Amino acid sequence: MNQIMKALQRVGIAFFSFHLISVPGRRSGLLRTTPVSPFSVDGQSYILSFGQTQWVKNARESGWGILARGRRRWKVAFVEVRPPESADIVRQFPLKIPAGVQFFVRLGLVEKPAGPEQFAAAAERLALFRIDLIQDGQPGAVRRAG
Repeated sequence: MNQIMKALQRVGIAFFSFHLISVPGRRSGLLRTTPVSPFSVDGQSYILSFGQTQWVKNARESGWGILARGRRRWKVAFVEVRPPESADIVRQFPLKIPAGVQFFVRLGLVEKPAGPEQFAAAAERLALFRIDLIQDGQPGAVRRAG
């Protein structure tokens, strides 16, 4: 399914909340791409993931990536938000991206009924990144995506 979503996005077809995130590999430096569903809380954009995926490890190491939707692309900085601060933001995920809830339940990371309280309780097992847009390729020129 990930391959299909990536192929459709690359030809300019974006659907649902899916975006592609490309992050440089820790060893190779080559961009590795995976589908994600960003969501906004209080004007800030976030990506929630399973705690130990390869893209999460790469994002922690590199601190940046390319966020794409259809044919639009943005260079972004990743700012990890850790518990306990992440719990209030993670709580919003099932309200903002209800179709994404099943993935967290299926992996046993969030208990049923997988509502806001269950997501907040699972914050320790999840990885949350705030997405900040990088302006003009300048390392210090960052603005928060929203």
